[in-house]
Amino acid sequence: MSGFVVVGTQWGDEGKGKIVDVLASKMDYVVRFQGGNNAGHTVVVNGKKTILHLLPSGILSKNAICIIGPGVVVDPFVLLDEIRLLKENGMTIDHLRISDRAHLIMPYHIKLDELQEKSLAANKIGTTKRGIGPCYADKYTRIGLRVGDLKEFDYFKERLAQVLKIKNEIITKVYNEKPFDFDELVEKFAYVKNQLELMIVNATDMINIALAEKKDVLFEGAQANMLDIDYGSYPYVTSSSPTSGGVVSGAGVSPRFLKNIIGVVKAYSTRVGEGPFVSEQLNEDGDMLREVGGEYGATTGRPRRCGWLDLVVVKQACMINGLTDIVLTKIDVLSKFDKIPVCVGYEFDGKEIYSLPSTISECNRLKPIYKYFDGWKEDISRIRSYDELPLNCKKYIEFIEKYTNTRISLISVGPDRENNIITHPLVA
Repeated sequence: MSGFVVVGTQWGDEGKGKIVDVLASKMDYVVRFQGGNNAGHTVVVNGKKTILHLLPSGILSKNAICIIGPGVVVDPFVLLDEIRLLKENGMTIDHLRISDRAHLIMPYHIKLDELQEKSLAANKIGTTKRGIGPCYADKYTRIGLRVGDLKEFDYFKERLAQVLKIKNEIITKVYNEKPFDFDELVEKFAYVKNQLELMIVNATDMINIALAEKKDVLFEGAQANMLDIDYGSYPYVTSSSPTSGGVVSGAGVSPRFLKNIIGVVKAYSTRVGEGPFVSEQLNEDGDMLREVGGEYGATTGRPRRCGWLDLVVVKQACMINGLTDIVLTKIDVLSKFDKIPVCVGYEFDGKEIYSLPSTISECNRLKPIYKYFDGWKEDISRIRSYDELPLNCKKYIEFIEKYTNTRISLISVGPDRENNIITHPLVA
């Protein structure tokens, strides 16, 4: 059984892209199983930064077939731009495949996302306005258009005409905006068909055949556990399941194949958009974390909200995802601090609790309970052996491992794919 899963344990931006890139060279397949271009994955190779939104982070490795899976929602124009940029930089995309069951983000999805956010005003979700939510909504109300429909273009046009009538009515009558032109959309998607048709495959069969043949397959999620549609801080969540359970539906595989489930943990916490954030630091410490850590959205450029590590959040992710390993990232950023607090519980209405409530009202009443660690105040970015780390740094790492009851197998001490300390090999 050879299924590997990489998931985020906090609110996203933990560094999953780097870890997938590190592992991809040892994989036969890399599969993106959910989300869309609302997530940005940054990969740094030899000092050169590449930001990916839809393409699997393993695309920079020529060894692995890279698949955009059935559970992903695809903006084809963003995808074509990413492909063009990689080609301009001398990279190949011959190993890219796209599931015929993945749903298409249409221009009207993006427009409706913008209009809905604007109408919510102070109660906005804080979406990236990329059309992700409206596309998933159409998927579940069974009026979505799928990548495979492009291969049967007459059918695609028939479905588009039906759906566009509904969408234009909402756009014009509810929001008093200009409708979309059917012929213009047909022309645009005829171009998309010509560009992508040879990449469209039955990905579910391809993935399951690979697993049956004991190929190494890495499943890559976007966003993270606290943005999960069911287990995150609803409604300030994404529209899919970025957990290990999401692999089963998002790629169409049996859970018995998922034997190596790797959770990426940032050594502090960040969040983009609205929603509760118990350990957030609206002060000089938060500003320092943001500037030293470069905490600005890869997709939107928005400054991320920053705070101390919340281990209650991470422990929940360990439980829900069934993590076998943790990869700890950006611990080098903490080298600037004399004292480093870690949230180990919450005070809630005068009581101590050690799990997350389900409602926003309750989460807004939480106060962090901190355990304090002494800092190490030295550059650790060039260290490649665990034994060489400062004692206080090792104490911090070992406490995370003990609290979560999950082994830390890799420690990232810098953005490049080589800036790692391996304590337990993730791939044999």
